[in-house]
Amino acid sequence: MSRRRCAACASRSAGVRSGVSESSDNSEKSGPELARAAVEAALAKQRAKPRRKSALDSQPRRRGGYTGPGADPRDPQLFGTVLDRLVKQRGWSRPTAEARIFGEWERVVGADIAAHSRPLKLEDGELTIEAESTAWATQLRMLAARLLAGIAREIGHNVVKRLHIHGPSTPSWDRGPRRIRGRGPRDTYG
Repeated sequence: MSRRRCAACASRSAGVRSGVSESSDNSEKSGPELARAAVEAALAKQRAKPRRKSALDSQPRRRGGYTGPGADPRDPQLFGTVLDRLVKQRGWSRPTAEARIFGEWERVVGADIAAHSRPLKLEDGELTIEAESTAWATQLRMLAARLLAGIAREIGHNVVKRLHIHGPSTPSWDRGPRRIRGRGPRDTYG
């Protein structure tokens, strides 16, 4: 064969340059041209495939899979992070918020108020608070709106809707093995 090419050979080589390869065309190429044509065909096939979404798409992807430095969903997690995720998944947010009122009472209402009062129970959004004296109970009743705002800020809204504040409870002589009928101890108490 001389240097002249036939029309079929010229059209095949033009198709390779445009990214279209034919199996018969690969047999006529050699070395780097053959490798380049194979890579171009593989890239064209990859672009044509629709990409599937996976569970790991929401997290940043790293090159090379899971090897190498950087954050990985399989890494050990902080206990607080795992616990927060579990609380949200199980729907325990409200009971956890209610328990925080009792556990973090000083942080919620302040050190001064916490030193003179304590929460007793929380039922249906009504928090019962016992003050150490009737004077403190009166003071807390006047600060009820501020207390509710502080609880909502620290714990969450609509966890506590109302406050029931009372003074210290006195002992009762209505029950027990030494109950005496009558009006009670009177001046002998205290």
